[in-house]
Amino acid sequence: MKMSIRTPPRLLELAGRSLLRDKTLTISTLEELPMELFPPLFMEAFNRRRCEALKLMVQAWPFHRLPLRPLMKMPCLEAFHAVLDGLDALLTHGVRPRRWKLQVLDLQDVCENFWMVWSETMAHGCFLNAMRNKKPVQDCPRMRGQQPLTVFIELWLKNRTLDEYLTCLLFWVKERNDLLHLCCKKLKILGMPFHNIRSILKMVNLDCIQEVEVNCKWILPILTQFTPYLGQMRNLQKLVLSHMDVSRYVSPEQKKEIVTQFTTQFLKLHHLQKLYMNAVSFLEGHLDQLLSCLKSSLKILARTNCVLLESDLKHLSQCLSISQLKTLDLSGVRLANFSLVPLQILIEKVAATLEYLDLDDCGIVDSQVNAILPALSRCFELTTFSFCGNPISMATLENLLCHTIRLNNLCLELYPVPRESYDADGTLCWSRFSQLRAELMKRVRDLRHPKRILFCTDYCPDCGNRSFYDLEADQCCC
Repeated sequence: MKMSIRTPPRLLELAGRSLLRDKTLTISTLEELPMELFPPLFMEAFNRRRCEALKLMVQAWPFHRLPLRPLMKMPCLEAFHAVLDGLDALLTHGVRPRRWKLQVLDLQDVCENFWMVWSETMAHGCFLNAMRNKKPVQDCPRMRGQQPLTVFIELWLKNRTLDEYLTCLLFWVKERNDLLHLCCKKLKILGMPFHNIRSILKMVNLDCIQEVEVNCKWILPILTQFTPYLGQMRNLQKLVLSHMDVSRYVSPEQKKEIVTQFTTQFLKLHHLQKLYMNAVSFLEGHLDQLLSCLKSSLKILARTNCVLLESDLKHLSQCLSISQLKTLDLSGVRLANFSLVPLQILIEKVAATLEYLDLDDCGIVDSQVNAILPALSRCFELTTFSFCGNPISMATLENLLCHTIRLNNLCLELYPVPRESYDADGTLCWSRFSQLRAELMKRVRDLRHPKRILFCTDYCPDCGNRSFYDLEADQCCC
């Protein structure tokens, strides 16, 4: 039976399923199929492990991209092997079917029902022209031209051993490294021996990586092994570093050398926009070296749960690359023991663009708050302001609320419960807090109509959590 676009969809589907069971199926037969029949048939072949049919369908695939990841949610290593075998026929034999268009094997995460939606859409002919013309030229700087296939993956390295799919893929890629590109946009390193990480990074085109997260408590000697790879990620846009400590076995001279080696890599990162550093202690007193190497304007800067020297804060306020910040997060950075004039200058510099400001648990006291109020009152784009965990009085809290009166874009404000609400032993006195909250509510209502204000308690010594209360509710808003 010859099938065409005019054949009723149900009949197309039934005829296609019979083809999958045909042991004499050939690429030529598949090339006669309407393009819109390929997604539902491929999905069925994969789920039913029709391996011979899969090999042929990969070779006759009529679209530029094969988004395989959603079909791999269930264990089906045999079907995955069949897809790779089909690609082998294209890569190693060099014989391409007449309708061959495949350029990208996409193993990145998308919506789980992607194939079902795509199949239904294709059955009605909607997206056909779009998929015919789709070209992934923007996906990878090294995809433009010669290589017949690019493989996109997301690397999440969190165990001592890789999962069976990734092990299978990396072994396959290693044997065919000259015939394809292995590209990764998102790299997460959450725990794995570095010699394993190194072997994987050597296979990946590092200039394709756009987001990196490292959260595995590296000491500095391990960081030095990763640093050269970081400098090769020239299209990196987001970098997350967490829990990197200074080893007691590293001398001051070694530390200085490691910091220089690390920070100079940022000279090569011309597209970096988001920088998160949580509990990264080795940059204490050296933040100026990092800031001086930034080659792009940051949109997000988070320097959290670490020691920040007064000199670090001063250098931060003078940095040219933070003038367009939308997010500034300094939560967990103790600022109690020095002047907040540098913070005032920093907030003034980013006031025109700042949308999110987090100063939680900075230890800011009453005498310091006035320094930042004029700058804060000019952050007209601010949508979220969090000031929890700072021991301030009722009078200072009222003053703070008055200075946010003209910030019409504020959607969420989080403030500490005033110190007068606690007993001498640090226990929250509910009756006193209720009275103070009523006074605050009246004061705020007289000034403006806030969208949402929450008051945050200190951490509970029993459960380790905080409780949040709004202006009116008598219950926790956690």
